[in-house]
Amino acid sequence: MTAPDAAELRRRTRELLAEHPPATTARTDFLKARFDAGLAWVHYPAGLGGLDAPRSLQPVVDAELAAADAPDNDPRRIGIGLGMAAPTVLGFGTDEQKQRFLRPLWVGEEVWCQLFSEPGAGSDLAALGTRAVRDGDEWVVDGQKVWTSSAHVARWAILIARTDPEVPKHRGITYFVCDMTDPGVEVRPLRQITGEAEFNEVFLTGVRIPDSRRLGAVGEGWKVAQTTLMNERVSIGGSRIPREGGMIGPVARTWRERPELRTHDLHQRLLTLWVEAEVARLAGERLRQQLVAGQPGPEGSGMKLAFARLNQEISGLEVELLGDEGLLYSDWTMRRPELVDFTGRDAGYRYLRSKGNSIEGGTSEVLLNIVAERVLGLPAEPRNDKDVAWKDLSR
Repeated sequence: MTAPDAAELRRRTRELLAEHPPATTARTDFLKARFDAGLAWVHYPAGLGGLDAPRSLQPVVDAELAAADAPDNDPRRIGIGLGMAAPTVLGFGTDEQKQRFLRPLWVGEEVWCQLFSEPGAGSDLAALGTRAVRDGDEWVVDGQKVWTSSAHVARWAILIARTDPEVPKHRGITYFVCDMTDPGVEVRPLRQITGEAEFNEVFLTGVRIPDSRRLGAVGEGWKVAQTTLMNERVSIGGSRIPREGGMIGPVARTWRERPELRTHDLHQRLLTLWVEAEVARLAGERLRQQLVAGQPGPEGSGMKLAFARLNQEISGLEVELLGDEGLLYSDWTMRRPELVDFTGRDAGYRYLRSKGNSIEGGTSEVLLNIVAERVLGLPAEPRNDKDVAWKDLSR
């Protein structure tokens, strides 16, 4: 079967709009119809929200739908599912898993979270200690995860756990899909510097996961996790934004609207950061074009590095530009938001929230190593624990 071209995708999109007019069709019903028509992810296989079309043609569909004021699936609320869980399920899931999870994930009926980091395994994720022990057709999981965005609203979680402590740390890890409503799953809020509890810590006590919810082979969870992590870094650092989108937008608006705040020094710094933000935006466009040819590579780590650095420098400039106003903070109320908002609220919020950008999705220090070794080809750092069984590592 020949992959549809741009003209064919326009025709299919217009058929969808004619059969399910956005003005008179319930939002969820429209999104389900879009998925079933293969117009959710056009590059996904037919029957799984796609049409086996080139990834580069997705904007053709999106433009037609935007012009018709069709509803979207609120991607910020379900970003972990869209950016991390979906490509991993597609790459390593069984046919039954793909059919079960992808449609409600894309429609937004089920929110996902990520159970990777632990109190003793953050930057060194492969050192994780959460255990999964096989019991017949089930796995019994015990351990603790931390920095889990959206765990308080999630139905499903992507989870990695240690299934064999007798082998080196990068082996003996297995990847699961965990039902967050199962007995033994406890979610506790972690209040952040912003006052919100967007993150959580998750305690797993005797949680029973059917083997049918395992992704990939037993002991090959690190390989599966690499798909998740590379897609995560692209989704954080390489998201499509317009010119002056993201952090640079509010600063540029303030500069134009409030000339009394301007100084020569701030002007020079703003010009530099504006150019760097635009370079990063265009580099993100290039990265997305490279994705057309296959899975994301280590280049996504470079984008995520730039994202973190720029957000922190731009938000710091914004606070300085506002002077005394920049020292104010609107609301310390404890909240548990349903989505991650890097740029919302006021300048104080943006400044504080950006501090986490160099930690989440892989610390900047770890990403620098990845770029050095896997992009630039520099010698790898010595790793004395590479061939040591996990159980023999000092902790």
